[in-house]
Amino acid sequence: MSTGIRRRAGPWVRHLTIAAQPLARPREPAYNPALLRRRPGVFPMHALRHFLLALQFFTRIPVTGRLAAWVGYSPAMLNAASGHFPGVGWVVGGVGALVLWGAGLRLGAAPWGALVAAALCTAATAWLTGAFHEDGLADTADGLGGSAQREQALAIMKDSRIGSYGTVALVLALLLKLALLALLVQRDGPGAAALLLLAAHVLSRAAPLVVMRALPYVSEAGRAKSKPLAEAVSGAGLAVGFLWSFPALALVWQARGAMHLLFAAACWLLVLAAMLRLLRRRLQGFTGDTLGATQQVCELALYLGLALA
Repeated sequence: MSTGIRRRAGPWVRHLTIAAQPLARPREPAYNPALLRRRPGVFPMHALRHFLLALQFFTRIPVTGRLAAWVGYSPAMLNAASGHFPGVGWVVGGVGALVLWGAGLRLGAAPWGALVAAALCTAATAWLTGAFHEDGLADTADGLGGSAQREQALAIMKDSRIGSYGTVALVLALLLKLALLALLVQRDGPGAAALLLLAAHVLSRAAPLVVMRALPYVSEAGRAKSKPLAEAVSGAGLAVGFLWSFPALALVWQARGAMHLLFAAACWLLVLAAMLRLLRRRLQGFTGDTLGATQQVCELALYLGLALA
């Protein structure tokens, strides 16, 4: 039977029938955040999907089953979810703060008790994230410390094995983090130190957003050894990240005061500027590993600024 319109005349009425055609599967509409923002009541749920997607990729918290199907995934969605990285910091930092506060109260503020509390909260946050950012720090140190050539540095960073530069950087970073957290527990008490830890996890995750906005993505996604990463952040995503970060600034203000907040923020900015300069000069862009390294060094910069203030 040929397709088209068939006419059948009757004595009083002319009937139109449409020939049977196979039903085509409807195409999924293209991802368009701007369109969804125009629909009242849709954008908040859309932002929740982005947050859960970021939580799924950067923590061990399970987002599975029907919830994962509702959240969905696409490279464009992951880029849009990058603005919620500081929101993930509230979850990871919240777990670490609870462990630091509880262990600090139980063990006391003596030097060894504070050090054990710092070690326990560091272990908790590293387990919750799968040591994702620490791995990025080690790979970045191997790549940038082991070769002056851009292409060779990128190849080294994709190698799953850890070298001498990565080992030294990772050990020194962990030792410095433990020492600074123990010092904060001794100086400010477990409660205030827990608030500062929470704020540092949030604010340090805002730093990679600045790197993503200022530099291009240079790694090849098809050759990446790890799970996919966001490759860009929009101006709206950067604004979302700063909205997540403002309450963390208020926490530091509450725990330490305005002058200490300014000192810690200055250390954060100096380290972030140094990372931007290094990545622009050596790689002409950023990779997923360098984003993890940026988060780690900026977290240490905040602890150091608060300790020195």
